[in-house]
Amino acid sequence: MKPRTIKWIDFWAGVPLCFLLTVYARLARVAAARRRLARRSAAKAGPAAAPRKILFIKLIEQGATVLAYPALTRAVDLVGRSNVFFCVFAENRPILDVLDVVPPDNIFEIRQRNLFLFLGDTLRFLLKARRASIDAVLDMEFFSRASALLCYLSGARTRVGCHRYTSEYPYRGDLMTHRVQYNPYLDTAHAYMLLVECLARPASDTPMPKFRLEDLALATPRFHPSEEQRGRVETLLLDAQHTVLRRPFVIVNPNAGDMLPLRKWPSANVVELVRRLLQTGEAGTIIVTGSPSERDAVNTMFAGVASERILNLAGRTDLVHLITLYSMADAIVTNDSGPAHFATLADVPIVVLFGPETPRLFRPLGGHVHVVYEKLACSPCVNVFNHRFSPCTDNACMRAITVDRVFDEVHRILERGPRPRS
Repeated sequence: MKPRTIKWIDFWAGVPLCFLLTVYARLARVAAARRRLARRSAAKAGPAAAPRKILFIKLIEQGATVLAYPALTRAVDLVGRSNVFFCVFAENRPILDVLDVVPPDNIFEIRQRNLFLFLGDTLRFLLKARRASIDAVLDMEFFSRASALLCYLSGARTRVGCHRYTSEYPYRGDLMTHRVQYNPYLDTAHAYMLLVECLARPASDTPMPKFRLEDLALATPRFHPSEEQRGRVETLLLDAQHTVLRRPFVIVNPNAGDMLPLRKWPSANVVELVRRLLQTGEAGTIIVTGSPSERDAVNTMFAGVASERILNLAGRTDLVHLITLYSMADAIVTNDSGPAHFATLADVPIVVLFGPETPRLFRPLGGHVHVVYEKLACSPCVNVFNHRFSPCTDNACMRAITVDRVFDEVHRILERGPRPRS
């Protein structure tokens, strides 16, 4: 299903379903309180019972899943790896396999090619979650109604997720036991970590979480390719080049996909950057990456450059081999998209171009990230308030980023010399 179709369903079906389940949940809480009172055990709010099995719900955006890595490892510390579960759209699963924190059998996939597959897989997920006796679920989609509904219907007694309280955030009922106040000034990696920390705190805290950020340590994921994986990528590079590759390698990701086209840097700027890197000798080889659907567009984009030192690998690598390729590069230039976060697993210097979104929330993890952001007054324009559908049709924030500025960032990285080869 297309993103706008998902948004339409999330609103027109999600709002009434959240309302009806909220009414049911409140009636159920009243009935439970009366039963406790009858048993003379109506207790004061105290620390939440320690969870035994934790389920994360993060359906979309593989890049954001990388930001969830510290939260996942924290959950493993609390309950053990075998007791951590994850629910995700099927096409976004590959990054979970690369991170290798959640056991493969504990990952619930939901296909969304059509409504029938979506409903069937959703029902199977809910049945499996209940059979697994999952007792804690974390909603990582902030204000999605679908994820809130899945949290409640999973049967978990502890449900942690964002609640709008008195704010004018999107309505999604009152389905969480641990209600977190969304903080638009808090980076996403910390926001995910705080969801886990809420599990050990009383549900009566209003609003949650009352926790010092300084006490949170963010682990950075690392991917170490095998010799076989490196060998396959080296073979791919040689087959594409038909000659000896020249270092340094600079990888360019010119597109952000169809989900948020506003994040794309103008193609003319990408071409000019590549031309200057080659002409000045800053880059020995330019490797262009992207999805299979972008391969022809990349060929068209660089048709006028006429250099054998440009390799078009768009659509020729799966995620594992893409990150392996990143580990062999000396620098990467990409806009704010999944590849910016995937590259952090390879510990490679990255130049990330931000525009409609802000690095304050979605800066990739790690210490080798170089952000280019012009801070226009209208930016960021994609956020939880509009479900990341901006009214903008003119991404001036990306066009304001000059080739000179990006070239200078790459130059500063490359002048330190080639990266040590592992």
